[in-house]
Amino acid sequence: MIIEIKKSIKPIKYNNAISLLEKRLDEIHAKKGNELIWILEHAEVYTAGTNYKDSELLDKSINLIKTNRGGKITYHGPGQLVFYFVLDLNKRDKNIRKLISSVENTIINSLKEFNINVFADRKNIGIWHKRRVNNKTKVEKVAAIGIKVKKWIAYHGFALNISNNLNSYKKIIPCGIKNKEITNLIKIKKQNYDYMSDMLIEKFLQEIKN
Repeated sequence: MIIEIKKSIKPIKYNNAISLLEKRLDEIHAKKGNELIWILEHAEVYTAGTNYKDSELLDKSINLIKTNRGGKITYHGPGQLVFYFVLDLNKRDKNIRKLISSVENTIINSLKEFNINVFADRKNIGIWHKRRVNNKTKVEKVAAIGIKVKKWIAYHGFALNISNNLNSYKKIIPCGIKNKEITNLIKIKKQNYDYMSDMLIEKFLQEIKN
């Protein structure tokens, strides 16, 4: 199978990105387009998945974009790596749980290459990191996952916090989870993450071939 790999240097508006993903989905369904992996950053935006509640929006002045992906409210902005894909599950296992596991493994195994240990949580979807603060363990989210499946073609993807402004999450209850905080890789470990996108692509391609 041919998978197009696309990397955008300049920030992409959220609605423009989703329009392109949905167009590619239709092309794949019509057998006129290839599967896609697309790495980008978004300009600052708050988006709501199909399961969000109004009470999770703490700052009512926010222009919230409602989407058809799974999940709740999240934030996208500079310093966050967004990994989108459009994959034809008709040619693969029609197994959404397996796809989510592949995404989780992609992030976990990529961060291991940077000597960062993270984990998935079945109750609170996403990728999490533990750190010790005043002899207590804090669990913080470092990556959000949101996937939509239409005509057995999966799209959207995940967002990995690298150096984004964490104060932006104070305006919402991110992903509807009240008792846990959000972190990013720079806060966890200061190092060079320039090759993170290449690592994620490599690990994801390995996962979806299995």
